[in-house]
Amino acid sequence: MTAKSAAAAARATVYGYPRQGPDRELKKAVEGYWKGRVSAEALRRTAAGLREANWRRLADAGLHEVPTGDFSYYDHVLDTSVMVGAVPERHRAAVEADALDGYFAMARGTRDVAPLEMTKWFDTNYHYLVPELGPETVFSADSAKQRAELTEALALGLTARPVLVGPVTYLLLAKPAPGVADGFRPLSLLERLLPVYAEVLADLRAAGAEWVQLDEPALVQDRTPRELEAAARAYAELGGLTDRPKLLVASYFDRLGDALPVLAKAPVDGLAVDFTEAAAANLDALAAAGGLPGKRLVAGVVNGRNIWINDLEKSLSRLGTLLGLADRVDVAASCSLLHVPLDARAERDIDPEVLRWLAFARQKTDEVVTLAKGLARGTGAIAGELSANRADLASRASSSLTHDPAVRSRAAAVTAADTRRAQPYAERAAAQQEHLGLPLLPTTTIGSFPQTAELRRARAALRAGRIDTAGYEERIRTEIRDVLAFQEQAGIDVLVHGEPERNDMVQYFAEQLTGYLATQHGWVQSYGTRYVRPPILAGDISRAEPMTVRWTTYAQSLTERPVKGMLTGPVTMLAWSFVRDDQPLGDTARQVALALRDEVRDLEAAGTSVIQVDEPALRETLPLRAEGRDAYLAWATEAFRLSTGGVRAATQIHTHMCYAEFGDIVQAIDDLDADVISLEAARSHMQVAHELAAHGYPRGAGPGVYDIHSPRVPGVEEATALLRKGLEAIPAERLWVNPDCGLKTRGWPETRASLENLVAAARTVRRELPGDSA
Repeated sequence: MTAKSAAAAARATVYGYPRQGPDRELKKAVEGYWKGRVSAEALRRTAAGLREANWRRLADAGLHEVPTGDFSYYDHVLDTSVMVGAVPERHRAAVEADALDGYFAMARGTRDVAPLEMTKWFDTNYHYLVPELGPETVFSADSAKQRAELTEALALGLTARPVLVGPVTYLLLAKPAPGVADGFRPLSLLERLLPVYAEVLADLRAAGAEWVQLDEPALVQDRTPRELEAAARAYAELGGLTDRPKLLVASYFDRLGDALPVLAKAPVDGLAVDFTEAAAANLDALAAAGGLPGKRLVAGVVNGRNIWINDLEKSLSRLGTLLGLADRVDVAASCSLLHVPLDARAERDIDPEVLRWLAFARQKTDEVVTLAKGLARGTGAIAGELSANRADLASRASSSLTHDPAVRSRAAAVTAADTRRAQPYAERAAAQQEHLGLPLLPTTTIGSFPQTAELRRARAALRAGRIDTAGYEERIRTEIRDVLAFQEQAGIDVLVHGEPERNDMVQYFAEQLTGYLATQHGWVQSYGTRYVRPPILAGDISRAEPMTVRWTTYAQSLTERPVKGMLTGPVTMLAWSFVRDDQPLGDTARQVALALRDEVRDLEAAGTSVIQVDEPALRETLPLRAEGRDAYLAWATEAFRLSTGGVRAATQIHTHMCYAEFGDIVQAIDDLDADVISLEAARSHMQVAHELAAHGYPRGAGPGVYDIHSPRVPGVEEATALLRKGLEAIPAERLWVNPDCGLKTRGWPETRASLENLVAAARTVRRELPGDSA
């Protein structure tokens, strides 16, 4: 096929779409099912309606091919585990008794059975449920979900393409099941897994699939020769099947590197490749590999992870370069649109001038369709769209929101001394112990307490004008008094005020910083039924006035025990926002860090002795390839130290991280120079405590003993066992006792019971320590 005919054949598609519905109908239906208010059949009807609405909307927008199988009640990796029969033994009875309840048991756990571990999907803020595999794992095909959803789309008269997590990525994302001997690698199960994928592919072909997409994003990471050879084996076998649909292997989030020629040579029918700025090297690499003669290329030129409008002319130029490298070039977003909100047009409170710069899922779909039209018919066919796009890009580039000279001057004046505590840790630890007088194994929580229905109603009533500010603030004061009273009664040593005034740990601060924009409907799935509204970091950042001092000081006035000041760190403020893409991330992080530095100093001046600056996103934002990590960690850790470096020795700085793989950033954790770090550890069986010990981490650490992402209440014995395991790695004088994460999403009954058990476990282990008088 010539470049001209490849252009004429260009079509538009996407890899996935937001699942929740315009009013988060899926969240409400699933949570209603959990509470017994929604039947299984009603839940299925809601899900089917959302799928149909999405497909019709995509087709009406002009997509030539819609994705199926990307919809999920909870998580698409968990769906894959069900598809291949990888159900942990502890969940098997629940799954066999009721498939839907068993599915949610794997996701959330039950009173007696722990859920699957959860961690971040590559470098996004989406959480997936980690497959548990072992040498005894037996796979079996169950393609019912995938076939049913394909059949639904085909019945609407649409061209549909099922999307599956690829076998290599699935195994690379998996972990050895608890109790499996050291040295086991899930990838060793590839030969056992491939026949199951072959059966699923045959089922989908029989159901009417012409194409099936197999997502292999793990191949954009640094991979060993053995892993690349496994990918080659996998696609030689799947591509060599006679009873299969056409195979489209997709990658996204970064460049493919050494995996690109492996996939280009594989006997598959097409590749879907990321060609956004973050993965621009893929273009030259594809040309160097000889292109994809005889194959389909799906070019991801619209950024599926951020919310800024596409530079249409630049993307068209890139698409034009790709012509001639494949028999057919189609246009797509770079990854599933799961990672962006649904529709920018729903935002009524954003300045219309700024709204011109934004593209959510529906707008990105329109961009994909426009680019496919321009590629197929020439720029004259989209002249109006190109003109409007140029004007929108110019508006953003010249806006006073994006350039504040005072902010830039202050950031440029930062010195190395500003990014370091004046005293070494040993000196600080002694001063802090003298000032705080804490026992061995001090207990604390991560910050937030349950956001009750009463709190949410009060916040809604304030927005609607049904109560005034004074009435709302009295409700907040009552909640703080109740939270503090419970903590004192339970015996917790370092208290928190519970954050009842906060809507979200990033949004709360973003709404008080210049340069940020908040959305009203910009919901994005974080995990399961947990949706967040990432704010938009659009311009230069500064703080107009204190953000947390008032409520922290009020809480401290109610108790003699120390109350932590609670802030969100600069890296997490970036990672959990849609961040500007018109300057280096390190420059933006420095601006946020300076605003937080002012807040830390004001908290200290107001008498706050313990200040926690959370950085749960430090690991998730780590570049997927090693070549970019040193530079990232340098500016990320510097930004944290800039936030916290101006306090006295006796002021104790905490930080917190959760639900990520920490082993490869232990040095960065050390470089933060926080006095205490709390980390997720309950689901991963204290793995991080041993990683810290192996590194020689010298400061305080609180590996969590209570998994807050499950409704189950850990017993005293369970928490005690985890705490003893933590003591094997971290000495008692530096070990803290805390949950894995904040308690915002939990209910009060389970929170009370779990924290009381946590304190009881700490007291039990304290009594076991030599010389303890507790």
